[in-house]
Amino acid sequence: MKKPPEKKIEFTREETRLIVREIQRYFQLELDQEIGALPAEMLLDFFATKIGAQFYNRGLYDAHQVVLSRMDDVAEAVLGLERAAGR
Repeated sequence: MKKPPEKKIEFTREETRLIVREIQRYFQLELDQEIGALPAEMLLDFFATKIGAQFYNRGLYDAHQVVLSRMDDVAEAVLGLERAAGR
């Protein structure tokens, strides 16, 4: 099965604003450096474009595992409804 072409993760303006603020806080608190909004947004764009797919795929994998676990639970519950056949 052929994979669809990679798409860059897109954020709303509000999400971008909040993420940029977090990047700026990280640089200030952890690196003791200031970073402007534009460089922070460029960094966000870099991560969204270059490694965003890995985060997205990890989320899909984790969700898939939850669904499989729930399906096993449902299958057990359904089999638990089985009645003994009369002879």
